[in-house]
Amino acid sequence: MRILATLLCLAAIGTIGLPVQAQTAQTSKHERVKFDPKRDAAKDIEAAVVKATKENKRILLDVGGEWCGWCHKLDEFFATNQEAAKILKDRYIVVKINFSPENENKAVLSRYPTIKGYPHLFVLDKTGKLIHSQDTGELETGPAHDAAKVIPFLKKFAG
Repeated sequence: MRILATLLCLAAIGTIGLPVQAQTAQTSKHERVKFDPKRDAAKDIEAAVVKATKENKRILLDVGGEWCGWCHKLDEFFATNQEAAKILKDRYIVVKINFSPENENKAVLSRYPTIKGYPHLFVLDKTGKLIHSQDTGELETGPAHDAAKVIPFLKKFAG
């Protein structure tokens, strides 16, 4: 069902390519970091590796776009769920990677497993090596992301 919804969203915006934008982000309740097609995903990941190495954290690539309702829901969950927000702040460097017609960033996304729906999360170690690819549909219950699924996911891969 999520795959169909994603395909319909992509059809509505006129593409089914793999756009990417990356933006290092620490989300907060009051300020949502947007997916920005003008960002250089490769440079953002490189910067995240430097920071993650220094701070001994994992890297969470959050792939999605401003067109994606589920991406906004996940941003809201990360910002408003206190436990998730704390885990992200303490254990991860978050990099937002845009997927939109304006910027497909095929070269960056080609390094990782195929994405079947958005948002999609990739967990990297502090050196940038892929640890896990996560379809966020598995972290949902009904019309929302489920804390009973998201929190264990974040804890499991926090290192």
